[in-house]
Amino acid sequence: MVSIRLKRFGAKKRPYYRIVVMDNRAARTSETIDEVGTYHPVEAEDRQVTLDKEKVESWIAKGAQPSATVKKILNKQGVSLSRKSQN
Repeated sequence: MVSIRLKRFGAKKRPYYRIVVMDNRAARTSETIDEVGTYHPVEAEDRQVTLDKEKVESWIAKGAQPSATVKKILNKQGVSLSRKSQN
């Protein structure tokens, strides 16, 4: 099963995360299938998230499940989490 989740980078006490698509059985530091955005929790509110909405929506349409934290981030960004048929 494929999931959309966070992959941690950065220094101690200064984390940043990449929002990635990967196999849910893989470790957090494993190879990813695709990178769809970034999340900087230490930055100002308006610069915390960069996201490729088309990629995210296409992966969700293919059946990728976002983690709980990523789901919150996507909801704040206004990304549709419903699985639409992809034509």
